[in-house]
Amino acid sequence: MSRSALRAPLYEMHVWVYEMSFWNNCGVEFLLPENFIKHGANVFLLFQGWYLLFLYFCRLKIKRRMDHEIFKSVPQGSDGAQEAENRRIKEIADELSRLCGIYETQSGTGKTNVNSFETEQRIAEQMAKSQGFWIPMMDIFNLGVPGPSGHENDTYVADKGIYKVNNLLNNGSIVALLQKILLHNIIFPDTAYSFYGFAGFDGRSVQPVLFQPRIANAKPASQIMIDTYMAALGFEKGYEEGRFSNGDYEAWDLLPRNVLVDSEGDIFVVDAEIKQI
Repeated sequence: MSRSALRAPLYEMHVWVYEMSFWNNCGVEFLLPENFIKHGANVFLLFQGWYLLFLYFCRLKIKRRMDHEIFKSVPQGSDGAQEAENRRIKEIADELSRLCGIYETQSGTGKTNVNSFETEQRIAEQMAKSQGFWIPMMDIFNLGVPGPSGHENDTYVADKGIYKVNNLLNNGSIVALLQKILLHNIIFPDTAYSFYGFAGFDGRSVQPVLFQPRIANAKPASQIMIDTYMAALGFEKGYEEGRFSNGDYEAWDLLPRNVLVDSEGDIFVVDAEIKQI
């Protein structure tokens, strides 16, 4: 999908129209030259009409693409490597869920001594060690240079990307996190995650490690840029800032700290909370 319809000049145009409307609603009168009042107003209205029509067709084009892809468990794009990675993530989540279900059934469903989170942690550790993606916590610094830490991630910056060690505070379980990552990869393929492994100390907490490519020459996007981008993807704004829905999926925490714009005006969602409605 071409991103040319979402360049920075378009956002600046949107901001200008938005600010004009805002101040007019506040009762501020713009003193315009007489010739503009006679002739320029019509040009402005025509320009605004073409702009809104352009946004409509951008949204329609992207929506058709999402209708073709988003409801499948694995996206049908041309990037075979990412499709394979998404299948791998899904297989890990499904197998982890299956093994946890077997353990809890054998232990006795409903018994108070069966802790679902602890069960998942131990099975994840066994799986990682048997399949070769266990990372001893003492080796975590080999991933890269320690970067900023947030509410749920410690980051390590490498040459080609960023490793995120997730503490599961937002999602509550490894399976829930992996399922969210799959949704992210489908809706925001330009910042798709890869699963790197499980990190931890033996017999203690297990933290998934994810990898995400770095966005060069980027800075936080403005909220108006984010709102316009999500509208083009077919999402409508929710009741609070940074929350959007398209009727099938809800995404939130889409704020400037989690969304970047590069030097060419392209938008990249690097982190978001997502769920299926």
